[in-house]
Amino acid sequence: MVRTFKLEKFHASLIPESTIFKVFRYLDKEIIETPFLFLDKERVKEKISLIGRFIKNSKVFYAVKANPDIEILRFLNGLKMGFEISSEGELEILSTLSVEPSRIISSNPVKSLKFLKFAASYGINYFSYDSSDEVDKLSEYIPNCNVYIRLSVPNEGSEWPLSRKFGVELDTASALLSYAREKSLNPVGITFHVGSQCTNIYNWHIALDKARILWDKAEKNGIKLRLLNIGGGYPINYTKNVITIETIEKNVNSLIYNKFPKDVEIHIEPGRAVVGDAGILVTSVIGKARRSDEDWLYIDVGVFNGLMESVGGIKYSYIVESYKHTKHKKRWTLAGPSCDSFDVIDRNVSLPEPDISNLILILSSGAYTVSYASEFNGFSIPKTILI
Repeated sequence: MVRTFKLEKFHASLIPESTIFKVFRYLDKEIIETPFLFLDKERVKEKISLIGRFIKNSKVFYAVKANPDIEILRFLNGLKMGFEISSEGELEILSTLSVEPSRIISSNPVKSLKFLKFAASYGINYFSYDSSDEVDKLSEYIPNCNVYIRLSVPNEGSEWPLSRKFGVELDTASALLSYAREKSLNPVGITFHVGSQCTNIYNWHIALDKARILWDKAEKNGIKLRLLNIGGGYPINYTKNVITIETIEKNVNSLIYNKFPKDVEIHIEPGRAVVGDAGILVTSVIGKARRSDEDWLYIDVGVFNGLMESVGGIKYSYIVESYKHTKHKKRWTLAGPSCDSFDVIDRNVSLPEPDISNLILILSSGAYTVSYASEFNGFSIPKTILI
């Protein structure tokens, strides 16, 4: 069966045409129940080759939370990727793949005791923290491990801010570095996060300025740091083109080179940037309605089973299957399949009108979709197909 999609120029400006047409070819050959997530291995490999290329002395650790599908992790493991984890569940998956502990770090500043016990037995040796209680836990369960303090930095310009739950200010951070040393841990560095989907390059300027001040404070206290973990935050194209990885990294590399020792080690924790624009959710239209002067379009993936980030403001681009040869578009309220009225993905979305059972492709949906998804109301979590 050959399907017809309304492909527009801006679609190919957001993600590679090769990824889009790979999906088209797959849909022409295969019959599969929707929803499912298609992930392009070549695009993932391409992104991995870019990340860290422009920052000296850098190591890259994929943030497993972005998409923990075991086949994706197996593929990344085959490329000798590092991994950043937060929980015993994520470590369990990596352990089944026999990932070496030297390629695993944990940057969740507050870790469960169950995870710490598992991490200790597995041999993981790099952890972030931002409180004295976390120092006490680490010193009890993983004495002498390497630790790096989470510094609070601005998240303006990030579509998914991460600044309020974690991180401490300079004086507290300095005191916690000293406290970690007192408790027989090995304070080796500083970490921060500019916010997920960060499109404001100046966030890295402010963060690195702040990190440099803390670096000097630590040195005055007799603590010689060697590691700078710059977290994640690299953005991808959703509905418009954003700042590139190369631009961010060349800027960051210049800032680090001018502010920090030349032999400083750099850790990078991309998640969205690795798998986000390699993924396309394939969903089916299950209903249409006219309500209160609004046109509603219902699809079989929604807020609860794959598109939770839409609640936080992430907006997607769509390619619609349609056999109606018309340029006319409607403004739709796009909703998921559950009976919960909270399950609204977006409003005022301009799309051609599809028929019931037609497919809709949701671009740049490889990250934070299936990892957030639940089977609320009995609707399935999209299967991941890695090709």
